[in-house]
Amino acid sequence: MIPERPIWEPLPNCTVTILCSGPQSAVIWAMETRTLQLVLQYDGARFAGWQRQPGERTVQGVLEDAIERLCGTHITVLGAGRTDAGVHALGQAAGVRVQEKWTPPVLKRALNAVLPRDIRVSQTHQMVEDFHARYSATERAYRYLVGTDEDAESPFRFGRELAWRKPLDSLLLDECATMILGDRSFRGFAVKGTAPESDDHHCIVRSAKWVERSGGLAFSITANRFLHHMVRFLVGTMLDVGSGRRDIGVITRLLESADNHEVSPPAPPYGLYLERVDYPTQLYLVTA
Repeated sequence: MIPERPIWEPLPNCTVTILCSGPQSAVIWAMETRTLQLVLQYDGARFAGWQRQPGERTVQGVLEDAIERLCGTHITVLGAGRTDAGVHALGQAAGVRVQEKWTPPVLKRALNAVLPRDIRVSQTHQMVEDFHARYSATERAYRYLVGTDEDAESPFRFGRELAWRKPLDSLLLDECATMILGDRSFRGFAVKGTAPESDDHHCIVRSAKWVERSGGLAFSITANRFLHHMVRFLVGTMLDVGSGRRDIGVITRLLESADNHEVSPPAPPYGLYLERVDYPTQLYLVTA
């Protein structure tokens, strides 16, 4: 028996198609939408990571709440990856499907007007319909900041970089970075269970280097994907090697290891920045 009225109401800007077959009717609401990529900057200090969690302030949660405030309905935001609690972003990517009226520049201005000060939309791009923020990505880039001068312990730099007061051998750090290049298993540099056992835990590291910067060093790395805590484990182990606490052979052993038992403690999250996420150019329709 067909109900007198739908048990749910249509969303704004929807077209309605009624399909009839025999005694029953099916009502399909087809919303006119556009797929957008949001490029995000955020200070991770007051976020419990990317993924929405009950009772926790997360990047995904704050962003979805802001979009719901604008659009009048809950819309899921998919991130390119899940940054840990305390990790910052200069170019995190996220995908969202919104009503057609939300053009890239309009949504950017509206979101930045309602988002808290520790998160900002820096760019918006219109993407093809089958764009997926995580699975469409071809490369991700991270940077870890290490402060080596006395002012690294300043309250104005605390929470933005790791203060490291022990001497570091730059040649050893460079050698460590070279050793991890290429298609390798990083099971030894990942949290156990970060990927299914059927996964080979391989990542293709396309670049990895330590560079001098004002007040210290920075470790930059790009790869097709990263495992849970991978960059922080790499940095923690490399710093132990560079300071003479461990031999450089530990890098080779961990790259060949089936577990992470020999890895050094991970570097703190507050020195880590997700710099950018790259996608094939053919996925972009309109940029703003």
